[in-house]
Amino acid sequence: MAVKIRMKRMGAKRSPFYRVVVANSTAARDGKFIDSIGYYNPLTEPATFSIDEAKALKWLGVGAEPTDVTRALLTKQGVYGRFQEAKAAAKANKDAK
Repeated sequence: MAVKIRMKRMGAKRSPFYRVVVANSTAARDGKFIDSIGYYNPLTEPATFSIDEAKALKWLGVGAEPTDVTRALLTKQGVYGRFQEAKAAAKANKDAK
């Protein structure tokens, strides 16, 4: 079962906002999800978003793959960079042994 970090569309017609969720890759876009880790509202100026860093790092650590758009949001907030640093440090620590 591949797990993705992606967006779930919410809101009314022509006024969308999105929840950033962790879901099975075969689930429907707006279907069942495992965990909700944040939101993204493109209608505000500038667009607003918030992602729970602890939850995002947890899911990235267990192998969840972010989609391109969610990877950009995670990078903008700095979560993806911290994940990459931790991953590189763990690899360096493993190689040192």
